[in-house]
Amino acid sequence: MKKSFNTSEYSQGFSLAEVLAALTIGAMVLVSVLGIYSRCESSVDAVTRRLDNSRLPFEVLQRIAEDLDRIITSGPDTKITIENKFQKGLPSARLTILKTIFDDSNGKQTFEQIIWQGSYDYDNDAKGLVLYRSHSGMVLEDKLLDEQKESWEQGLFVPICTGVTFFRIQARQGENLQDRWTDESLPAGIEATISFAEPFERLDGSFDVPDATKIVRTIAVDRIRKIRFEFVKDGEQGQEQKQEE
Repeated sequence: MKKSFNTSEYSQGFSLAEVLAALTIGAMVLVSVLGIYSRCESSVDAVTRRLDNSRLPFEVLQRIAEDLDRIITSGPDTKITIENKFQKGLPSARLTILKTIFDDSNGKQTFEQIIWQGSYDYDNDAKGLVLYRSHSGMVLEDKLLDEQKESWEQGLFVPICTGVTFFRIQARQGENLQDRWTDESLPAGIEATISFAEPFERLDGSFDVPDATKIVRTIAVDRIRKIRFEFVKDGEQGQEQKQEE
């Protein structure tokens, strides 16, 4: 207290009401900031998930194409087997790529075998498939993995991704597509289709996804095969047209 000319001045502090008001305003501002941050984080996560979902189908199809390009060679030592079926109503497929060699005693041995297959996901309540890949044979090195496999890891099915709602592998022969391929000869190409979209039930009880959500890739099996060309002279072509007329 200071005395000056018979007057007294007191240094007054903040009252309890003012402190509570300041704390309340500060809490409201903090809640607003946290809410904005949470919404921004959710938006970023949603965009990231969409980007990952858009890239994942292309990455899976690229891996299948790489396996085909690396193993497939022209000749009787390579075989492709394709099977398609429905699992709990969802389209699923199994692709087997087998390369064999002959040993010293002229016995056939599995040099390398890769299997891609979809299996129903029983661990998830949502309808979907788990896409598995298996690698076995004399070649221990797997191009899909960073490290070399151990011998006991041969033939194990490794889950590649979950949430697949449509997985189909078809053999292409000209303009025709076949859901099953067991021939000894190789098909001209393979058409792989995958989707992670929400499935809808069809009249027959099976499930399908909109065509716009299906990611399709056509993979040439034997790129070094001989292609037959027919050359027609202009004069001969003109004569043929006249005869037809």
